[in-house]
Amino acid sequence: MSAVDSENRPSNFIRNIIDTDLAAGKHTAVKTRFPPEPNGYLHIGHAKSICLNFGIAKDYQGTCNLRFDDTNPEKEDIDFVNSIQSDVSWLGFKWDGDIRYSSDYFDRLHGYAIELVEKGLAYVDFLSAEQMREYRGTLKEPGKNSPYRDTSVEENLALFEKMRAGEMKEGECCLRAKIDMASPFMVMRDPVLYRVKFSHHHQTGDKWCIYPMYDFTHCISDAIENITHSLCTLEFQDNRRLYDWVLDNISIKARPHQYEFSRLNLEYTLMSKRKLSALVEEGKVSGWNDPRMPTIAGLRRRGYTPASIREFCLRIGVTKQDNLVEMGMLEACIRDDLNANAPRAMAVMDPIKLVIENWDGDPQMIEAPLHPNKPEMGTRQLPFSKEIWIDRADFKESANKKYKRLVLGNEVRLRNAYVVSADRFETDEAGNVTTIYGQYDKDTLGKNPEPREGRKVRGVIHWVAASHAQAAEFRLYDRLFKVANPNGLDIVEALNPDSLVVKKGYAELSLANAPSEQAYQFEREGYFSADSEDSSAEALVFNRTVGLRDSWGQG
Repeated sequence: MSAVDSENRPSNFIRNIIDTDLAAGKHTAVKTRFPPEPNGYLHIGHAKSICLNFGIAKDYQGTCNLRFDDTNPEKEDIDFVNSIQSDVSWLGFKWDGDIRYSSDYFDRLHGYAIELVEKGLAYVDFLSAEQMREYRGTLKEPGKNSPYRDTSVEENLALFEKMRAGEMKEGECCLRAKIDMASPFMVMRDPVLYRVKFSHHHQTGDKWCIYPMYDFTHCISDAIENITHSLCTLEFQDNRRLYDWVLDNISIKARPHQYEFSRLNLEYTLMSKRKLSALVEEGKVSGWNDPRMPTIAGLRRRGYTPASIREFCLRIGVTKQDNLVEMGMLEACIRDDLNANAPRAMAVMDPIKLVIENWDGDPQMIEAPLHPNKPEMGTRQLPFSKEIWIDRADFKESANKKYKRLVLGNEVRLRNAYVVSADRFETDEAGNVTTIYGQYDKDTLGKNPEPREGRKVRGVIHWVAASHAQAAEFRLYDRLFKVANPNGLDIVEALNPDSLVVKKGYAELSLANAPSEQAYQFEREGYFSADSEDSSAEALVFNRTVGLRDSWGQG
């Protein structure tokens, strides 16, 4: 069984709860939901939640809804809605029925708000935002009641209707729950339920000028959809009290329960949409799908596969313990996947020319395997000609025995081709090698050279025939930040200046029409895929997904 996308799914506390609920007859089926806000692109932290919610639904033969928490139209965009749908589908998951939106329930939410007002459990407050903060108190000091807290039910109903009718200004007033200003939990100190916003909504247009808050919307949406297990990250732990309070005090039958798990924190990056948005807006990256970004779109463009991300989410597990996951764990998942599944190819990123002086024929086509351990993947044709490109680092005038590449006066094997020697070389005015001249042994294609005294082929190097070389740009991506935990730091100061290095070189003929998202192992270089936006047959651009091995910090 492959390590990638393993069916050996370890248990966790959420699965234990579900097992207990089903055994006790509390639920007869499992229904989960994934509720993103459409105010940015999803990142790999959301992938953990996606894999958890959709994975549980699949394993228990239940269903999972995709519901957009679209209660803040000022920050939302239909582009984000579309990108999120694309990300969930790309990861390999299918939601139950149609896409859902919290805005689908705005009429019902408004009705439940009126119900709370009628019960004396909500009131219209005219405190300013600053005054509201002052009245709320601190973690050590209780809050104090708003002077508007005891307004009559009839007056609150009239005021709330004025809010609904657009007769109140933004920030002039809001609807608050009447709970307990002395509660030890800040979230229970008369939280805001509705605010005035004269914003066009991407789903409801201009129908509404009041919008519900997340904590009011989320629990009711779960109940409307008959969600059984509402899974949230730990920062919503205290909010569960408000989640339950709202459902306890409105006339709705369904009673979903909220459970919290630790969010994903990953080394050398950030899991904050607000901070990631700032990098995009300030031009520090090329966009939400920049291959250095931890967004699902960025990882996809870089060459990560759905299977590798699902496997990563499986390996890190689900607990209540906050921790910082090593970037090496994510990189190990994509290496395991691509080592097993990516076809091999050759590309030279820092080229110097090798002229084979005893070659006197036309280019020869050499058959090479697409994968050394999977003959069923087939073969590709490699042109071999008088002039070839090799990597600058693969030639030295002299070297010790540890250097197993091409050395003046010695031989080396060209991958899938002949043994060649280096006899002499030319340099430019700065002393840089420009051209190497050597010989090839015509009897070494697919077999070892004839032994002779003192003869020793040092190693194997990659190459590309100059006659059929495909000019290409290689974008060598690395970690976005130079420190493992950039949280709390100036994010611009913490950016890794070497997170992108661009090289110009050549790729083998078989890569001329490389499709985007098709991964390749460029032999001895790493795993690459053609860029989905910038690469074309006329101008190939390859992104490095990950190196062949973890070399971070090794100098």
